[in-house]
Amino acid sequence: MTGVVPPPGSGRDLSNPPADGISNLRFSNHSDHLLVSSWDKSVRLYDASSNVLRGEFSHGGAVLDCCFHDDSSGFSASADNLVRRLVFNQGKEDVLGKHEAPVRCIEYSYASGQVITGSWDKTVKCWDPRGASGQERTLIGSYAQPERVYSLSLVGNRVVVATAGRHVNVYDLRNMSQPEQRRESSLKYQTRCVRCYPNGTGYALSSVEGRVAMEFFDLSEAAQAKKYAFKCHRKSEAGKDIVYPVNAIAFHPVYGTFATGGCDGFVNVWDGNNKKRLYQVSCFVSLYFYAKDAMCIFPGSPHF
Repeated sequence: MTGVVPPPGSGRDLSNPPADGISNLRFSNHSDHLLVSSWDKSVRLYDASSNVLRGEFSHGGAVLDCCFHDDSSGFSASADNLVRRLVFNQGKEDVLGKHEAPVRCIEYSYASGQVITGSWDKTVKCWDPRGASGQERTLIGSYAQPERVYSLSLVGNRVVVATAGRHVNVYDLRNMSQPEQRRESSLKYQTRCVRCYPNGTGYALSSVEGRVAMEFFDLSEAAQAKKYAFKCHRKSEAGKDIVYPVNAIAFHPVYGTFATGGCDGFVNVWDGNNKKRLYQVSCFVSLYFYAKDAMCIFPGSPHF
């Protein structure tokens, strides 16, 4: 997948950034609000258009993931094993529940109203966030996984869970008792990220070995013939190929183009249908720029 077009526009830095590495970034579906989780044990809410920090919560451990609930509240997954709901306009924090090990990933399902978390304790758990305001924290269910959960993604009622050992389980949120499909990653090395296609037909999966696989849920021969994998986030030095992990994947919610972020410090934006790279953004440009205009981290944003 080759071909590079210079990215549009210019970027700028946001004020009051986290003091350590950023684990995830999400734009609101309804505004320019930006949710940021970090290894500095914080979750921050920014108004990206006006460059204002709207609120901040501190946790007992590194925050490994975050997601929005509505425009002024969200959820966090932390290395202190807790799952939290954060209401920024009220300065209120509720604990939904906990895992037995760090919580690696979190998603909110607008289809079902559930919070879904994946942990290094080898479970996926579903929560009813309404339980946070009562005496009992509402755990809907806990579902054992073959290994530690590294990444999960939602589209409609479908949940894709990627674990250590290159396992991939596909669930229907309406019946989580058993996976719809149990798969093995088509990539040879450890999974870093999985993200569902916005049209619900499949998912992209990345590995530590500078590759991305494009997969489809339909198991028919015709559908499986469409899947492919490609190399990315690599460079040649002194005749040797240097390979970097692909840490992040995000899809444009309308056009289906997608971006990958790697340990080489670059964001690549791709046209998957035509198997072509559209452009590349250096890590030294503004966080706001590549998140918003290059689609790196925020598959839910309507503003691309």
